[in-house]
Amino acid sequence: MVFGLLWIPATILASLLQTARNLAQRSLTDVIGVVGATQVRFLFGLPFALLFLALACLGLQRLPPEIGMASLGFTLWGALTQIAATALMLAAMRERSFAVTTAYTKTEPVQVALFGAALLGDALTPLKFLAIAIATAGVIVVSWKPGEKLTRAGLRPAVLGIVSGAFFALSAIGFRGGIQALPEGSFLIRASTILVLGLGLQTLLLVAYMLVADRQALILSLKSWRRSLSAGFLGAAASQFWFIGFSLTTAANVRTLALVEVPLAQIASRKLFAEGTSRREILGMAMIVGGVGLLLSLSLR
Repeated sequence: MVFGLLWIPATILASLLQTARNLAQRSLTDVIGVVGATQVRFLFGLPFALLFLALACLGLQRLPPEIGMASLGFTLWGALTQIAATALMLAAMRERSFAVTTAYTKTEPVQVALFGAALLGDALTPLKFLAIAIATAGVIVVSWKPGEKLTRAGLRPAVLGIVSGAFFALSAIGFRGGIQALPEGSFLIRASTILVLGLGLQTLLLVAYMLVADRQALILSLKSWRRSLSAGFLGAAASQFWFIGFSLTTAANVRTLALVEVPLAQIASRKLFAEGTSRREILGMAMIVGGVGLLLSLSLR
């Protein structure tokens, strides 16, 4: 029972670390571009993921489990969709505020719930779906401004953010599937193993692409190694806790609780970028908290 509830603090820690990582990546986007800032979390995160796995194996005195074709396939799926999701999110952040873009990407929980039920057989009761829907509706309230004209310029970042959320949903399902497909190991070792595999695949794919298509951005990311290393560590640490959550409960539960990142992004926006918070946004955040609270109450029964 204790380990069964560990997904709750793990998800909250992941959300805190991801908010910090997004801020670090946003600051790098103007320097090395969207693709360059996207690869930073993978290339500079991989050494930390290897360290996390080594510590887990030493602490538990166990070797990593053997990776079969099913686990590799799911993880590759998660790796590719996460690359697309991160690139789309950073592109949206160049056109809208940090907080609003984060809200757009957090339309993913309903999609995660449906994908998880259809592809992985994750349980989805009517009350849990209601909780997810309330929290997601809160995201829409936060992001939609009354009277705002839906121009082509305004539509672009919205579409980028929402599609980014869809790809994040698919990546969550892929990584949870990869963890579930491992034949053995504790939840910590299985989560750490898939994290290393996922970051390894992402690093290989993006570095190969950048060597051919955008070598200058890769060089700039290496020159900005201090900031890149910070983003890499935050990304790897956030992913470690996400994967711990995926190893213990459904991706829908994890991603719905992760909506606490929206209020966190609002706080960061206000403190760091002087972006205010309206009454409508406060109402939306209250809906998010209410939906998350309902989900937690159902999960604790």
